[in-house]
Amino acid sequence: MKSRRIHLFGASGSGVTTLGRALAAEFAIPHHDTDDYYWLPTNPPYTSKRDIADRLRLMHELFVPRADWVLSGALDSWGVSLAQHFDLAILVETPTEIRLARLIAREATRFGQDAVKPGGWRHTEMTEFVDWASHYEDGTREGRSRARHETFITTLHCPFLRIDGNAPTIAGVRRIVDKISARN
Repeated sequence: MKSRRIHLFGASGSGVTTLGRALAAEFAIPHHDTDDYYWLPTNPPYTSKRDIADRLRLMHELFVPRADWVLSGALDSWGVSLAQHFDLAILVETPTEIRLARLIAREATRFGQDAVKPGGWRHTEMTEFVDWASHYEDGTREGRSRARHETFITTLHCPFLRIDGNAPTIAGVRRIVDKISARN
């Protein structure tokens, strides 16, 4: 049986992690998220970046050499060397307004409604993050952008899919399963 090393990426709030977890569950294989390697564990989270060499070392130690895994999250600016291991890459595309609403809801769930409302301890960080994420399509902020992802796609040497992140998760899983089944 061929390996199943699947990488999903897209804009923040596009549904990459949700689809990645569902796909990993479908195949009963491990799911990994780039945020777990990109960020050092801090409280509050997402405040200190891990060195690139340490991110890659951890990923190689924990899963990259294995035959089957799902990796969700962007790595095009620091982890392009991992692309040689991908059996399938997937760009999850979701309209900006839906992504931003998901991000706000996620932050409220993660930190509490009071934390993210005006005056809350997490409000400034949340609004800055949502503002940053709103510029994915135009690429006017540092970091993830549509243009950078489109460039990353041209470097891939594996099959590639675009998935509608606004469709039901199960529809994305079925499409990916069909793609993988067709190659086996």
